[in-house]
Amino acid sequence: MSRAAPPALLRLGLLPAWLGVGVLWLLHWLPLSLQAALGNALGWLLSQLPGKRRHIVETNLALCFPDVSPATRRRWLRQTFQASARATLEHGVLWWGSQARLRRLIRIENPEAALGDGKRPVIWLAPHFVGLDMGGARLAMDHAAASMYARARNPVSDRMMLRGRSRFIPPVLIAKHDGIKPVLRVLKDRLPFYYLPDQDHGRLNAVFAPFFGIPAATVSALPRLAKLTGAQVVPVVTRQLPGGQGYVVRFYPPWDDFPGDDLDADVARMNAFIEDRVRELPTQYLWLHRRFKTRPEGEASLYG
Repeated sequence: MSRAAPPALLRLGLLPAWLGVGVLWLLHWLPLSLQAALGNALGWLLSQLPGKRRHIVETNLALCFPDVSPATRRRWLRQTFQASARATLEHGVLWWGSQARLRRLIRIENPEAALGDGKRPVIWLAPHFVGLDMGGARLAMDHAAASMYARARNPVSDRMMLRGRSRFIPPVLIAKHDGIKPVLRVLKDRLPFYYLPDQDHGRLNAVFAPFFGIPAATVSALPRLAKLTGAQVVPVVTRQLPGGQGYVVRFYPPWDDFPGDDLDADVARMNAFIEDRVRELPTQYLWLHRRFKTRPEGEASLYG
């Protein structure tokens, strides 16, 4: 029979994570321009190392941009790692930076669009760009809101991510395993719901909708939630700016004619919108994720 690890060993096992937190705390005192330079250097290094994540990014870019030259895709791969490394290091600013500093560094382009027409519940459609957490933290300064929450495997990371998301107006964080009922309640209470529906979570509650012309398993909850609650979908994307310029949160016009009568068409519309934004910011999307992991019956893996 296996024995439980002694508490001291458990704490020792968490030591690397706490050291990482300590590094982020030290970095947060630096100007964002220096943090960005360090993130770019780290991202460049990571992009040169062979491994699973590099293969995933290479595959995603080749699938989605077959007409782009190999040289451009290699440059985008490097910039993808750099944008992700920057966003990771800059989490220290989210966790310990003052509200005044964050308001300077994360700007909302058109805050008047956040609540749509102001008459209906609002779902903020927030695709997986590297500025996602920055945008969420900035919006939490101005709005009581709700979001889905997946517990991190590492308890240190989990604690720090919760801290970063709860520093200002505490949001309602709904665990993914809690299902749809808590989401319906927060929308009924008119809390904006910051929703990230563009990852491959398998076949459950998913439909295959085109994404860059490739059938992608896509969670169908967005049109379902909008139909059940009468919520208005307001897309929002957070762009990472060069150097020390920070981030910009941009709201897009609300989807007044959504959802329609065809679930597959509604999901395809969501993917088409996200695809358009990715074409605008090709190196800031979460290409490290296996977006095409789940395949239609009979299709082989696209990742080898």
